[in-house]
Amino acid sequence: MASSISAISEELGEIDGQIADIFRALSNGFQKFEKIKDSSRQSRQLEELTGKMRECKRLIKEFDREVKDLEHTVGPDTSKILNEKKQSMVKELNSYVALKKQYASNIENKRVDLFGGPAEGFEEDNNGLLASSMTNQQLMDNGHHMMDETDQAIERSKKVVHETVNVGTETAAALKAQTEQMSRIVNELDSIHFSIKKASQLVKEIGRQVATDRCIMALLFLIVVGVIAIIIVKIVDPNNKDIRDIPGLAPPAPSRKLLWIPD
Repeated sequence: MASSISAISEELGEIDGQIADIFRALSNGFQKFEKIKDSSRQSRQLEELTGKMRECKRLIKEFDREVKDLEHTVGPDTSKILNEKKQSMVKELNSYVALKKQYASNIENKRVDLFGGPAEGFEEDNNGLLASSMTNQQLMDNGHHMMDETDQAIERSKKVVHETVNVGTETAAALKAQTEQMSRIVNELDSIHFSIKKASQLVKEIGRQVATDRCIMALLFLIVVGVIAIIIVKIVDPNNKDIRDIPGLAPPAPSRKLLWIPD
């Protein structure tokens, strides 16, 4: 059966194998339980078996989910086989659960027989004797005392509730203040980000203006140097016709020659 399930789905086959291992462990565990005489060891054994049954229940649910996922991909006969396998798993697990409940009930009955009956009966008889031995006034005083204790307990509870409400109110106010502060911080961060962006744009514009001014200054410097060079050349060689006169600059005056007539 396990091989046929593995042929349908490897994951179903793996889950079926794990469930089969747990059922074998449960069978061996209950056989071992019957040989244990100590009640404390029996309780520990039942706890271990209960854990295995929980794991088995989880695996059966997982098996059922896988079967439902495969209903649209396999035929009706295969679906029937898988559902019957699931039902057999559930029945076997329920049989172990019933066996566990039976053993747990037996252990509890043993504990009641050992520790329960006589002491409880004695306590009830003792309470009955104490109540019957009291007078009406004592009963009334005892009732008033119990009512006073109850009122005090109620007052303490009211005080605790009032303090809790105050703490909650203060916490809510602190959270509201922190929320408003966070909103202000976010707004300030947005303003700082916008200012940084504008400053970056301004720095870029200033950089472009400085570069333009430098180019203009360099061009003006070259023009001034050229004009000075032309002026120097004109002064040194005024008859040089290769260089035109500079507009606005008068040509150099011709030198006068004085005629000297000897006596």
